[in-house]
Amino acid sequence: MHRLLAAALTAAAAAALAVGAALGIVAMLDATPEQPNVPLVNFGTAPPPVSGTSEDAPAAGG
Repeated sequence: MHRLLAAALTAAAAAALAVGAALGIVAMLDATPEQPNVPLVNFGTAPPPVSGTSEDAPAAGG
């Protein structure tokens, strides 16, 4: 009977410890501040197109 009682108490203690650890982890995750969503690299705006490219030239032989 003593072994059964010891096994039940051990199982109850393990369950309580697991629940406590889970609640502690959740509390720790909720306590961390929200990180800003700022990109590390900023390319800015695209430069203006260069005039005089081959797209602007008239077709050859035309």
